[in-house]
Parts: sequence; structure tokens; C-alpha cells
Amino acid sequence: MPSRLADLIRKARRLAAERDHLIEDLAGEWTHALRGQGLSPADLEELWAGLVEDAVRRGRQSGEGTAQAWRHEAQEVVARVRQKVEAALGER
Repeated sequence: MPSRLADLIRKARRLAAERDHLIEDLAGEWTHALRGQGLSPADLEELWAGLVEDAVRRGRQSGEGTAQAWRHEAQEVVARVRQKVEAALGER
């Protein structure tokens, strides 16, 4: 049993590291795409809200999980991407 637990912990850490790396990459891409676009804070707010809604819709189409679970996950990921992008753009 301890070996199984250790394996699960290693897997969770690996998945978390992969997720962090994907978020960094995504934030970099969004920063590059948005730089110089002259978007207002309201425009950015709509963008982030739209990304959450799109992720929830796509997640639900996969047939896995509930809308609530997808919304929670999407909000968490978009919040992390948003924080990095807005910091890089010097917004807010």
C-alpha cells in the first residue's frame, strides 16, 4: 500500500507540473496576442469571461464531469492565466 500511495503522489506532482507548464505557455501566447491591441479593461473582462464560458461548454460536450466542476476548473485556470497576462501587459 505505501508503494501505491507514493506512486499516486508522484503522479499528482507530475500532473501539477505539466498543468503549470501549460498555463505558463498559454499565458505567454495570450500576452503575445494581446500586446499592442489597445484593449480596455472592460474588453479584457469580457475576454476572460468568454474564455471561461467556452471552456465550460467544451468540457460539458466531452461528457465528463458536471458543469459545476468544469466551471470551477475553468475559472481557476483562466484566473491564473489572466494574472500572468495582465502582469506582463502592465494592466491593472
